[in-house]
Amino acid sequence: MQAWRVHRNGEPSEVMRLDEVDRPVPGDGQLLLKVLAADINFPDALLCRGQYQVRPPLPFTPGVEVCGETGDGRRVIATPALPNGGLAEYVVADESAVLPAPDALDDAEAAALHIGYQTGWFALHRRARLQSGETLLVHAAAGGVGSAAVQLGKAAGATVIGVAGGPEKARVARELGCDHVIDRRTEDIVTAVKDLTGGHGADVVYDPVGGDAYTKSTKCVAFEGRILVIGFASGTIPAPALNHALVKNYSIVGLHWGLYNQKDPAAILRCHQELTELAAKGVVKPLISERLPMADAASAVQRVADGSTTGRLVVIPALSPAAGASA
Repeated sequence: MQAWRVHRNGEPSEVMRLDEVDRPVPGDGQLLLKVLAADINFPDALLCRGQYQVRPPLPFTPGVEVCGETGDGRRVIATPALPNGGLAEYVVADESAVLPAPDALDDAEAAALHIGYQTGWFALHRRARLQSGETLLVHAAAGGVGSAAVQLGKAAGATVIGVAGGPEKARVARELGCDHVIDRRTEDIVTAVKDLTGGHGADVVYDPVGGDAYTKSTKCVAFEGRILVIGFASGTIPAPALNHALVKNYSIVGLHWGLYNQKDPAAILRCHQELTELAAKGVVKPLISERLPMADAASAVQRVADGSTTGRLVVIPALSPAAGASA
């Protein structure tokens, strides 16, 4: 079969290589899946760079979530068992990590539902306890992770303020349902949030960016607000001034979704059931900006690494290069 593999750490476009490899063999408690669609995530870029919290042995195949087909024809979503990730024609996955794909979503949408939406759901509901009527500020609102938070925030009855970089991403954020959009390239985030909330600030901040985005969040978070630390796409990990959190009375709340697989796997199932119901109602629907053939996977991972994309890029192994097109 064909599989993209990383033979040395570095930038995805430089270190990913499309190889012919043996089809993986499932072990005890595992399933072999034919990959129908593989969603590209920022962690795939970090894996290539050797900067992710998990460092699989070289060579490895990136790709942390897929929609696949079991041997008996069931359509499922799964997190493949590294080092054999999802950017391949077949993967193995732990049976415990396999969930039914929602009927309301196509293969590409189903592949993009799992990690980003589970992260958003656990962050907003379990960690931040977002309430209807509160104001949610979402950084990188047009990206894969941010777009999920926007939809989930609206589903929870929040007023959603999206932050995006540039007019095209701002347009996408509006189409996703943001009540207000701030273009960080032309507007001051702190001033805009205070103006939009009448000086109250954001009750919950969803921050997958870190760096300057986090710093600005601390200046416009509300009394008893919650700043959700989701990731550091900017490449800069903030060093928060805890005296500032004390004097402004806000919380800094971390979210590592993968730990729920270890600590509370039943919660993963409950969350998936709720996401499936929301998808059936049309309330959540992953934004797929491009469906790509296998040959374009390395360049797609690089584009996600560079932060130049909106929504999700999804690789469809069965898609011929001539058929690759924007969604």
